[in-house]
Amino acid sequence: MITEPENYAARLDVDYPEELNRLTTLLRVIWIIPILIILALLTGSAGDALRRSGGGISAGLVLATALMIVFRQVYPRWWFDFARELTRFSGRVVAYLALLTDRYPSTVDEQAVHLEVDYPNAEQDLNRWLPLVKWLLAIPHYIVLIILSILAVLAVVVAWFAILFTGRYPKGLFDFVVGVGRWGLRVQAYAFLLVTDRYPPFRLS
Repeated sequence: MITEPENYAARLDVDYPEELNRLTTLLRVIWIIPILIILALLTGSAGDALRRSGGGISAGLVLATALMIVFRQVYPRWWFDFARELTRFSGRVVAYLALLTDRYPSTVDEQAVHLEVDYPNAEQDLNRWLPLVKWLLAIPHYIVLIILSILAVLAVVVAWFAILFTGRYPKGLFDFVVGVGRWGLRVQAYAFLLVTDRYPPFRLS
């Protein structure tokens, strides 16, 4: 597994598949619907009902975590574990949607998507006031990630055709899509999971 040179607090790697199933690739947008519904319910993107109830679990986690750090300077381990597992589950769903793996996303097992987030010591490692502005400081990353995400979607479309004809995901496209996911995870860890005060690097690796 590839390790990042500077060992950022959030790390992502996906096992490169030697061969992918052409049938499940062809029908991926249909196969993924049930697990996408579950993810949408958890992350608050499933419609007006959830928006009226506060935006789902993800939005609540971000706000509650920020409040705990600002007012109590604590990050409970059980709270962190839940946020990390929800992030891992999301990563497996996105990887399946992006054709990076044939394995249907598990709600428990790691599978081919290796996502690690380090547990912080809130008193020693985190500035209690930064959660108020981290989302703002990360704006340059949002702009870059919008562009990279569009390119990643195009890469997945090209890879879809390549898999249908060859059964393989072009390695360059695979690395690029994983790199965009890795970049996004680091920004998420900084601005929303709030596990580190170290500003995310601008890189795919």
